[in-house]
This record gives sequence, structure tokens and C-alpha cells, in this order.
Amino acid sequence: MSVLPARERIGEVHRVTRETDVAVRLRLDGGVAGENRTGVPFLDHMLDQVAQHGRMELRVIARGDVEIDDHHTVEDVGITLGQAIAQAVGDKTGIRRAGSFVMPMDEALVMASLDLSGRPFLGYALDVKGRRVGAFDCELALEFFRALAVNAQMTLHLNQLAGENAHHVLEAGFKAFARALDAATSLDPRVQGVPSTKGVL
Repeated sequence: MSVLPARERIGEVHRVTRETDVAVRLRLDGGVAGENRTGVPFLDHMLDQVAQHGRMELRVIARGDVEIDDHHTVEDVGITLGQAIAQAVGDKTGIRRAGSFVMPMDEALVMASLDLSGRPFLGYALDVKGRRVGAFDCELALEFFRALAVNAQMTLHLNQLAGENAHHVLEAGFKAFARALDAATSLDPRVQGVPSTKGVL
């Protein structure tokens, strides 16, 4: 049985610093739509995967000092998206709270497990350090997910179970994250109030 949310679950955040200007809008219950332009093509591709596999509307428009490198833009997109997720789930009434998914992509296999617990933590074990996908520095994926987990106030674990190709590993990681997030934010008719014995998350 489907459950309709009591309110539209939308997160809209605009973050401006001397290094970046990032605007994020996501709608958890809006179906699939992605419009992502960050100035970092591989990140755009990954955000499109998050929209598709997370079954959400996601729009990320960013300008950053990519003439220096992509670090500030990637990290600040993670910060802003994390804040938008936190805003969209609100007080977390009626959600499943936790989700996990194992995503295969060719030889790569990555598991994402997350809990919208209010306790930020990132466990990250993707073996892509020192590698590049095109112009993208793969080490920036760690910065993205760390910033996202902290600002979404979620516990997130990403574990590589198999894989050699860095593109496959990272894409499997983003897809697994999106599907785990979709599961965690799904509404469960059996959940009354906040899914915690403490009564708050």
C-alpha cells in the first residue's frame, strides 16, 4: 500500500562562498528528473544517476573555481545536497529510516548502507585513490560523500566488494547510495511517528 506524505518533501538550499555558488532542489516524491550542471562533467553524470536510481527530482546548479581544481565544487555540492536531504525528510515522521543496497556494474560490486539517524558518520572503502576518470580526480568522491553524510546527518557506509575499473566502482557506489537513500526515505504505513525508541532523530 502506498503512503502519501503529509507534506511535499522538498529540499531547497542555496549556498554561496568565495569559492562556489551552489543551488540544489530535490523533491523526494516527484518521480525521476535530473538537471545537473556543476562544471564537473563526471559529477553531473553521477548526480543524474542519483536522480534516476533514487527515484527523485534533483536539480543541482553550481559555479566554482574549477580553474584551480574541482575540489571546492565537488565538496560544496556534497554539503548543499546533504542539507537539502535533511530539509526534505524534515522530522523523519513515518520513514523507514535505514536502507541498504548492493549495486553491480560489470566487474564492480558496491554496497551502500545508510541510516538517517541524526548521527553523521562515513565509512568509505572504495579503492580508487590516486586514480582518475577522464579529468575527474577519484579521490574527490570521498570528499563528496563525507560532506553529504555530515550535512544530511546520516550514517553512511560505502564498501567495495569487487571491481577494478574506477569508473565502474564509483558509478556503482553512487547508484547504490541512491537506492539505499530511496529505501530509507520511503514511507512505511506501519511506522507511527518517528522511527526511534527515543522519539526523535
